[in-house]
Amino acid sequence: MTTTPTPTPASPPHPRPKLVATDLDGTLLHSDGSLSQRTRAALTAASKAGIRIALVTGRPPRCVPALLETIGRHYVIAANGAALYAPDATTIRISPIRSDTATELVTRLRDAVPGVSFAVEYETAYGHEPDYPNWSFGEEAVELIGPAEDLITPAPGRHVLKLLAHHPTLPLDVFYEQARRSAGSSAETTHSTGLSLVEFSAPGVTKAATLLAWSSRLGITADEIAAFGDMPNDLPMLKTVGAPYAMTNAHPDVLRTARCRTASNDEDGVAQALERFIAAPAHAH
Repeated sequence: MTTTPTPTPASPPHPRPKLVATDLDGTLLHSDGSLSQRTRAALTAASKAGIRIALVTGRPPRCVPALLETIGRHYVIAANGAALYAPDATTIRISPIRSDTATELVTRLRDAVPGVSFAVEYETAYGHEPDYPNWSFGEEAVELIGPAEDLITPAPGRHVLKLLAHHPTLPLDVFYEQARRSAGSSAETTHSTGLSLVEFSAPGVTKAATLLAWSSRLGITADEIAAFGDMPNDLPMLKTVGAPYAMTNAHPDVLRTARCRTASNDEDGVAQALERFIAAPAHAH
């Protein structure tokens, strides 16, 4: 008598989130900054399946129109949570750093870490000190060059959304700790590039805070959100959503924090997860 082999049980279906929040660089995009055809198709299919997509990035607001043209018409949380944009690139909300707070932070950081230089991201412009390296998305957008104290001085229509600090010789971990201590509770302090570059936002302004404030207005809870990230500026978001995904290429702190994994950005890890979500029952939790 022959017996029929028992089939291997299938993996349980992946829960389908109501909203997917994804970082861009090192996460959704390949290392050369491109969006793969597979990822483009997965984003389109997810949207058609009723899954909202939010692009959540440290990139500045002036990058938003180009991102929407390249990736698709989705909501965008930019500048580590300091700005929220609709799919047509109109501004929904901004959370600037107070000029007096930024001035005090610059003073404390100069005293604590000699040699530091600064850059400033506004809503539609960018400024930096002469010694600040030529690191910027869209360098042609530079309109202001001068001392940080001048760059953060209030001006009509000019709101500081993100302050960046660079040190030419200190290792990132050393510089970050000194910058974090200097900022204290006056700013959110993070990093996202692997370079000796630290980013500051207004107190309480993170990717997570803006994502949750927006999603709650849609009637979507944190448990109904899946988020993808690779760097420490993604940690607040990954710590608050129901399904936090670290890319296999992620920073060690992200890999330690996120309980879910997907393939690397260059292997279309976000697309792989989206394809599983689409195949899963709608809003199963």
